[in-house]
Amino acid sequence: MSSQEFVRAGAGLGCGLGGMVVSAVGYRSHGIPPALHRGLPSPYLTLIFSLDGPVVGGVTPEQARGPGASRTEIVVGGLHQRPAYIVQPGREAGVQLAVHPLAARTLLGLPAGALASDDDLVTSGADVLGKRAADIRERLCEQRAWEDRFATLGAYLRERAAEGEDGVPVRSEVGEAWAWLARHRGAGTMKGLAEHVALSPRRLTSVFQAETGLSPKQAARLMRFQHARNTVVRAVAAGRAPDLARVAADCGYFDHSHLVRDFRQYTGVSPTAWLAEECRNIQAGGHLYGEE
Repeated sequence: MSSQEFVRAGAGLGCGLGGMVVSAVGYRSHGIPPALHRGLPSPYLTLIFSLDGPVVGGVTPEQARGPGASRTEIVVGGLHQRPAYIVQPGREAGVQLAVHPLAARTLLGLPAGALASDDDLVTSGADVLGKRAADIRERLCEQRAWEDRFATLGAYLRERAAEGEDGVPVRSEVGEAWAWLARHRGAGTMKGLAEHVALSPRRLTSVFQAETGLSPKQAARLMRFQHARNTVVRAVAAGRAPDLARVAADCGYFDHSHLVRDFRQYTGVSPTAWLAEECRNIQAGGHLYGEE
C-alpha cells in the first residue's frame, strides 16, 4: 500500500528566528512509483535534511538520472531561475525548510549570492554548515515524532542565529528593496524600487545581486510567479479548476500568455502539464513550502 505524508511545523520552530525560516515541512512517502520531481525556483533558499538516503538530482533530467548527479543527505539550494530535477524514489523522508535569502549570512554563514550557480543548483549542506549539521541529521533520523524533529531543528537554527549575529550585516538598501518587492508581490516597477531605496538602478542591481544572486527584476519575477503558483495550488487543493486568466490578472501579468511563459521558464512545462504531474502531491498536502 502506498502513502504520502506532509506535516507542517507549528510556529514554535521559527520562534526567536524573526522570520528567517519561512516554512518547515516534514515529508514521508513509501510505495510511490519512482518519478522525476521538479524542484521549482522560489524567492526562498531551500534547506533539506534527508531522513532516508541521499537526495539525488541535477540541472537536467539526464544529469539527475546519470552518473553526474549530485548526491547529498543535507541540501542547501540557492535562488535559481530554472527547475532542479530530483529523483524521487519509492521511499523517502525528510524535512524541507524555506529560508529567507537575507537570513543566509546569519543562518548559513555566507550570503545567498555565494550559492548562485548555473552548473549546480544545490550544494552539500555538510560543506556549508559543517559537522554539527551532520550530527543534527543523525539525531533527526533517530527521532520518531515530527514534533521532536521540528524542536531539534528549531534549537539548532537558533544556535546558528545567535552565533551569526555579529557577522557582516545585509546592506539596509538591499533589505528595504527586498521588503518593497515582497509587499508588491513582484508587481512593482524597477524605477519605483530604485527611487524608493535612493540608489541608481545600476548600483541597486550590483549590490542586490551580490547579496542574493539575482537582480531585483529576477527576484520580482520569482515573487510574482510564487504568488501565481500558490494561487493555483490553493484552487487545486480545494477541488477547484484554477482560472488561469483570472490568476494572471490578479497576480500582475499582462495576460494569460505571459503567465504561461513564466510557468514554462520556471517549471519547464505549461501550467496544465505541471498540475497534471503534481496533482497527487498537492492533494496529499504538499507544496506547503514558502506559503504566503
